[in-house]
Amino acid sequence: MLGVAELREMLNIGIELTTEKNQNLLLKKMVTSAMDIAECDAGTLYLYVDDKLQFKIMRTISLGISQGEDGEKIDLPPVPLKEGNVCAYTAIHRELVNIPDVYTSDRFDFSGPKNYDKITGYRTGSMLVIPLEDSENVLVGVLQLINKHGSKMDPFTEEDEFLIRSLGSMAAISLSEKIYLTEVKEQMHSFVQAFATAVDERTPYNGSHTRKVTQYSVILADYINKLHEKGETEDYFNENRREQLELAATLHDIGKMIVPLSVMNKATRLDDDLPKLIARYELLSVCYERDMYKGRITKEENEEIQKYIQESLDFIKEIDSAGFMPDEKLERVADIAEHKYVKEDGTVIPFLEDNEKECLMIRKGTLTDEERKTMESHVVMTKKILDQVHFNKRYCNVAKFAAEHHEKLNGKGYPNGLTADELCLESRMLAVCDVYDALTSSDRPYKKPMPKEKAFAILYDMVKYNELEERLVKYLEEALSDPEVEASVK
Repeated sequence: MLGVAELREMLNIGIELTTEKNQNLLLKKMVTSAMDIAECDAGTLYLYVDDKLQFKIMRTISLGISQGEDGEKIDLPPVPLKEGNVCAYTAIHRELVNIPDVYTSDRFDFSGPKNYDKITGYRTGSMLVIPLEDSENVLVGVLQLINKHGSKMDPFTEEDEFLIRSLGSMAAISLSEKIYLTEVKEQMHSFVQAFATAVDERTPYNGSHTRKVTQYSVILADYINKLHEKGETEDYFNENRREQLELAATLHDIGKMIVPLSVMNKATRLDDDLPKLIARYELLSVCYERDMYKGRITKEENEEIQKYIQESLDFIKEIDSAGFMPDEKLERVADIAEHKYVKEDGTVIPFLEDNEKECLMIRKGTLTDEERKTMESHVVMTKKILDQVHFNKRYCNVAKFAAEHHEKLNGKGYPNGLTADELCLESRMLAVCDVYDALTSSDRPYKKPMPKEKAFAILYDMVKYNELEERLVKYLEEALSDPEVEASVK
């Protein structure tokens, strides 16, 4: 019968097993605690995976053997579920087995332990094998204990059976919960990755953006942790905070699912409209040539207008993909738009249609004001989509972080015009990483990738306008100064 001290010890062990968050430490505690309680020399833990028993931890005190206790893989083949093997029998029938001495028992095939004894000089004697089942009677694994009282090899008692079964039950429930949580996390990450893949695969011009922003965000978080360890910042990313940042980075552009491809893929100011404009200029050239033959204009006038048509077309092709439009070029676009050809029947053929003029008057980038609003709406849709997802308390900030990556410290970002005091660290980090990848990315149709030095120069310019946080730009620059870290971004 258990005394007060023994009962207290069992309760303490139970508390440790049910509160331990690290799975490897839980398994190690289960084996060492069982061996201590049963006062035995050896213990082996098998986990039930894919209808087999896989070696997880092996420990023999007298031989100084310890394998798998730190999570390292044990290089032994899994045990198939066959009746002749005592551990497999226990797993199949969920039945505790107590063998006083394997050398005098013919109940199971003990050739494995006997061969092991011949090789090592060990003497396997008493054996206690119990199934590990969770609260729903699902098999988690098998625990095997060997040689009670070490070299004495005394048989395991009924009290040992009761205690080890109780201990195993507590450990199995705790382990099952951790396995379940791990599966839930893996499921969450797989869904998130599927969403991100759907966004990136929707257009070739966004193929690596999500992945790289996620990598930069994690790199930045890890660098902040290094600074925290040095006492250089109070900020710190524990496992959960880092995981939420990673998920938010992966989901930050999910709203682009609703942005039309005509906007998403708009590589130049005119994009698909340029061939139509070229065809119209060819038509204009023919019309003026015909007017000359009909005497509506002189040869000199035709030559002048033909020159203007060609020069205008060359200019339009040039500025279609230009990075920035100074005032003089915008004025020239406006001048071209004033020209029209009027046919004999009164039909008007404009040198530039209204939408073409609007596109060519874009000072920077490829999107009109309306198209830019459509593109910017992806952040609103990101929040709207993620609000439909049930994020438990472990992931409660993911949607918030993802939806704020275009906000700026000065309140001039979108969609809500939040200011520095309203933005959490994660949102500010995503903003830095998003801009950096946009500048350095090689898959953007409207610009060439910038070298790292120029990209950071632009980021620091944004700092001057109070758009990005200076220390985060500095941290990312320092983190990426390590060639190995930079090379890890693919």
